[in-house]
Amino acid sequence: MVWDMNDYPTSMKNLDELVRKKAIDMGNALLQDGYPEGRAIPIATEQAQKWYDEASPEEKESFRNEKPPQKSDRHGESKRGGKLLDADVKVNYQDKQWQVISKGAKKPSETYDNKDEAIDRAKYIAKNKETKLEIYKQDGQLQETYDYSDNES
Repeated sequence: MVWDMNDYPTSMKNLDELVRKKAIDMGNALLQDGYPEGRAIPIATEQAQKWYDEASPEEKESFRNEKPPQKSDRHGESKRGGKLLDADVKVNYQDKQWQVISKGAKKPSETYDNKDEAIDRAKYIAKNKETKLEIYKQDGQLQETYDYSDNES
């Protein structure tokens, strides 16, 4: 089921209106990519909140002025976005920081000074996406791999 600003999951009701609008838009795109609601809702909610926390005032105002998400909207323009959402996650060391990055992405989603913090975050993301996680040593060698695709790990 797709959503709009009048009909959305109850878990989104207490979100800031702009965060909710973004979460609905992202959630609809995930649903269109074939994600089940149980996965689409938490991913969209978390990513929308992250966008809100990091967006400039201009970006927020621009999005606020965009047409509200509709149930009939099509989200098929960007095939890459869906691929990154299904991509395995890795933690590696680059530019003097530990990076959490989806395979195939050009930029890390997050960077950390502490490897354990990066691993904790990467595990959360990989579990949520139900993908694999690869953790690398500082020298670039693979240290360990986790597989959350069966959601039993």
